[in-house]
Amino acid sequence: MANQDFDFAKATEEFFAAFKIDTKTFDDATKNVAEFNVKMGKIALAAAKKNAELTNTWTAETLKSFEAANKVQKDPSAYTTVASDFASAQAQSLPEKLAAYAEVAKAAQLEAVELFVAAGKDIQAEVAAATKDVTAKAKAA
Repeated sequence: MANQDFDFAKATEEFFAAFKIDTKTFDDATKNVAEFNVKMGKIALAAAKKNAELTNTWTAETLKSFEAANKVQKDPSAYTTVASDFASAQAQSLPEKLAAYAEVAKAAQLEAVELFVAAGKDIQAEVAAATKDVTAKAKAA
């Protein structure tokens, strides 16, 4: 039966120690990825919260409109008018509601692009610094 007390972190440390390599780069990369993921998560959560608020508002407005239409009518043909007015009001508000969702998506997309650009610049700077360091060590050797 497999050992249930396997410590992956310890095994990883032992693996890298056996090869006598510097794990600082690996540790830094792991930290950078984690920080990037947290930032992306914040963008996604903010967009989801805003979408939930929009949905809640839209639902409340629809229910309020439906409540106003939900009355006994004297003339049976008035029900057709009430239903038509309700449907028309919903259709007229639809573009505005969808535009609000599109704005949330656009804002989240812009934030994500800015995050990707910043990450790219950071990676470029790290690669340049590493290249200079390797070049300096090669010249010294």
